Amino acid sequence: MINLFINGISLKSDIDENVFPFNIPAIQNLRLRFKKPVTFLVGENGSGKSTLLEALAERCGFDAMGGHKQHRFSAEDYSVLGQNLYIERNPKLPIDQGFFFRAESFFNLSTYIDENGNPSYWGGRELLKQSHGESFLAAFNNRFREGLFLMDEPEAALSPQRQLSLLSIIHGMEREGKSQLIIATHSPILLAYPNANIYQLDENGISLVEYENTEHYRITRSFLDNPKRYFDMLFEE
Repeated sequence: MINLFINGISLKSDIDENVFPFNIPAIQNLRLRFKKPVTFLVGENGSGKSTLLEALAERCGFDAMGGHKQHRFSAEDYSVLGQNLYIERNPKLPIDQGFFFRAESFFNLSTYIDENGNPSYWGGRELLKQSHGESFLAAFNNRFREGLFLMDEPEAALSPQRQLSLLSIIHGMEREGKSQLIIATHSPILLAYPNANIYQLDENGISLVEYENTEHYRITRSFLDNPKRYFDMLFEE
């Protein structure tokens, strides 16, 4: 049996389904089980991936802007979803280590770290003196070790080659057996990671899907097989 930091999440009280984010189908009927060290959340824009991941991060003690638990530079109040989120934790594995990586606010986190932190912990270079993609990898390579890691669109600044580097990092963490990763992504490269669970968020709620059945895989493969067909449709006068 695999020991995970978090075994499941659900809503813990009655909700008003007319109020955001409870009007999102995947969140209205939220009941999610984690069974593997690596879990992906996938879905269209507006499907609730980031909203759910941010609320989960809040409930696990991370700052809403991201970082380690000692990084504190935003409001302490939980979001409305965070207030109503129930987490089934493993009492044998306290969540005292890990990282919440949020691509959208990583620049702000980098600024905070460069002004208040020690560059040696991040590879020896100030994050803001690197390209966006290099700073992402500096975080992954130097600060991703043991614990719970929540990642929101980590591919945002990464080239395809760098996404492969991230897959190697994830594999190393899984092999060590001391980490759990929950990743919201649009990347068909990251989604291809073997032996992971992929949960799709859509108008029907949340469902476990195979990689080849994700829209991200099907559209990417179809486009690469025949770009001209797509151009003919998209550019039709």
